[in-house]
Amino acid sequence: MHYALVFSTSNTTTGSGAAADWLRPFSDAMAGFSPQQDATWLANGAAAEIICASSSQHTVDLAQSPAFGALRKITDAAGIDVNLVPTNNRRKRLLLADMDSTIITSESLDELAELAGIGAKVTDITRRAMAGEIDFEAALDERVAMLAGKPTALLDQMVAASQLTRGAITLVRTMRAQGAFCYLVSGGFDVLTKPIAATCGFHGHHANHLHLDANCLTGTVQKPVLDRHAKIDYLNHYCALHGLDVQDSAAIGDGANDLGMLQTAGFGVAFDGKPILRQNINLQLNHTDLSGLLFLQGIHQDEFAA
Repeated sequence: MHYALVFSTSNTTTGSGAAADWLRPFSDAMAGFSPQQDATWLANGAAAEIICASSSQHTVDLAQSPAFGALRKITDAAGIDVNLVPTNNRRKRLLLADMDSTIITSESLDELAELAGIGAKVTDITRRAMAGEIDFEAALDERVAMLAGKPTALLDQMVAASQLTRGAITLVRTMRAQGAFCYLVSGGFDVLTKPIAATCGFHGHHANHLHLDANCLTGTVQKPVLDRHAKIDYLNHYCALHGLDVQDSAAIGDGANDLGMLQTAGFGVAFDGKPILRQNINLQLNHTDLSGLLFLQGIHQDEFAA
């Protein structure tokens, strides 16, 4: 099986010449991967790929090898991501994306708590839950309970304050243009996934539902909650619905709640991932915006839909 080394960044670069020149500082570390051709641009100065010889090793094993670890350490110091992907079945036909700190820049529950004046009480619980240190559902219940009696008008303020991560619309609309089905699957709240999904162009969305009483939050959330197990279930559901193998799918997220989904998908990508993801997920975007998932699929910037 041939594979590709994909280099990408959203940092400002001066790579206006040949892609091989851009990647020359890493040439010694790449030698062991048997490059079959010079690097080619996927986006001038921002993304390039090198097709490498077939190997008896599975791509997953290569990505966990000391040689690849050394290459990633060098590129990381330069502010550039490097990922290793197989060249077969590379363009995915299903996308599942997390919302908080992935499709949007913030943790929506933290934003809501900040608006309610209890931000300091909530953010540390969120951090520990996203790191996998405490149970997601218990952490969700504890944080939502603190919002009991707060006005529902805060939800509108939270929606208005939310900001899309760079590349979110480009990612979704380009994958749709390539024929993929796209779904937003979040442990956050449907009051926010609905407008975010519409703006980006997702085919559908799933999230938790806050209970309301007149003009106030009750401090409870509808059960069962959408947790890491539910994300895997949605991935399998949409593969079955669209007649796809799980290897035809891509998933992206940042926290412990996404781990199972990323491990199950054909391309599971940790986006500025928490330590638990960086330790367990091979595909990582730490220096590249969401368009990096398009580069992993070999999609050139000229093919971007937005």
